[in-house]
Amino acid sequence: MDDLTRPLDDLLPGLPGQRLQRGVCRGLRALDFVCIEELVPTPGLRVDVMALGPRGEVWVVECKSGRSDFVSDRKWQGYLDWCDRFFWAVDADFPVDLLPEGTGLILADPYDAEVVRMAPETPLSGARRKVVQRTFARTAGGRLQSLRDPGFGG
Repeated sequence: MDDLTRPLDDLLPGLPGQRLQRGVCRGLRALDFVCIEELVPTPGLRVDVMALGPRGEVWVVECKSGRSDFVSDRKWQGYLDWCDRFFWAVDADFPVDLLPEGTGLILADPYDAEVVRMAPETPLSGARRKVVQRTFARTAGGRLQSLRDPGFGG
């Protein structure tokens, strides 16, 4: 059976967090953002989704598949220095009362997402924005090049 005839669920990522990432990227694309999953803005940090908006705004979205996933996250506050707005993305069954005040909220499933609470804006400095946008562009370009020429490692 080829990819066109396989059931849709077979084409979805296997892990719950990856399914949320897919829906978040789809939902943000509808808002004219482009996204990169698993981006490393600086050594020691890896954000689930970084989104770049039409005016250069940078959003970071952390996807949480359940209570234990959220409680075990010790790095999320480090992501605040790398974005203009920070969001949590969870599914409809997540206990949203666990999420800290002053952060955004996105409800997502594998197919779509909706911003239900806008995150407060904390604009990046010009120098930090330049670093983030360069990292975003180089990561996107490197991944595209790897897809187009998977045997070439550089």
